[in-house]
Amino acid sequence: MARKFLYFIAVLIVLALVAVFALRLYWDDLAEIAYVPRSEFVEQKPLETNAYQDPAMWLSRPGIGLDDAARWQPAMRGEGRQLPQAGEASQNFAVFFVHPTSYLDSANWNAPLDDEQSQSIARIYVRGMASPFNQASEIWAPRYRQATFGAFLTDSPEAQQAIDAAYDDVKQAFDFFVASVDEDVPIVLAGHSQGALHLLRLLREELANSPSAGRVAAIYAVGWPISVEHDLPALGFPACATPSQAGCIMSWSTFAEPADPARVIEAYSGSRGFDGTMRGESPILCTNPLTGGIGGEAPAEANLGTLIPNADYSTGELVPGAVPARCNERGLLLIGDPPEVGSAVLPGNNYHVYDIPLFWQNVKQDVANRVEAWAARP
Repeated sequence: MARKFLYFIAVLIVLALVAVFALRLYWDDLAEIAYVPRSEFVEQKPLETNAYQDPAMWLSRPGIGLDDAARWQPAMRGEGRQLPQAGEASQNFAVFFVHPTSYLDSANWNAPLDDEQSQSIARIYVRGMASPFNQASEIWAPRYRQATFGAFLTDSPEAQQAIDAAYDDVKQAFDFFVASVDEDVPIVLAGHSQGALHLLRLLREELANSPSAGRVAAIYAVGWPISVEHDLPALGFPACATPSQAGCIMSWSTFAEPADPARVIEAYSGSRGFDGTMRGESPILCTNPLTGGIGGEAPAEANLGTLIPNADYSTGELVPGAVPARCNERGLLLIGDPPEVGSAVLPGNNYHVYDIPLFWQNVKQDVANRVEAWAARP
């Protein structure tokens, strides 16, 4: 009986290993089947010209009050207290934050604005990723008809149409944001993943060489690879070379080790840069959030606080010294052994979802430094 039981366990182990191997081998195909819509693209009607005057069109904006997701602040582990709350802003600057993809349904190419599940996830993202900017006097984070997750798993024309439609909403929200913020107030632009993609387009098409460019104190385009050779020159803003530099771009994509970025690198290499040339083997921009400069490395002791969420991401706490960071030769940000920060780690030790929370307190300090540098310019 014992021998049969052990044989049965051995069979289960083999089946499990086969399943894991198959998942890794066919991950792209399985993901495409699960997430890419099979329906035709439905053109999104333009929003009303005054749509973003409605506070309900914003996940965060001045006047929302206690329901403002971006104004949440975590406690530091061991101190048993919250960090400064809304209303305790210490610097006069305005933030425009574009949240990442929260719509995973394959029923539509673009998320309906009344989809409760995607909106709930978006609020979680805003709470975890926009809250490091809470020193700002204003934080604006629009709701928009984001492209579904599956749009980023295919090169079909429908996918690009969905991304373009999402951008149109973001641009309309940005125009309202700029018109609403006093002209003498510096602005900070931040976005993650799909949000960063739309932000980069805003830089190219709206801000580069425009009168508003001088108002930009800092840009955080995180979780979307930027080619130093084929993308950065078209953006109109340099990469942040020092922690005291204003009007520059911070960008990184995080992996624990051993890292397997093959899928990310393959997609990046096979795509066209903003100059129309294939990105190929060109280096990816990696600014280190622990040093505030391009490349380099820093030990875990330099990490002022990683946001560790609870199981359902409803709250969390800051833990100092949790992870180090170093930019490798390819332009990826490596953080050593996989930290326990939640269940949303992607295949290949890809910590994409945690790009900003891993360095929560350092991002807070970084933006404060850059706004001060902007204010000190002649």
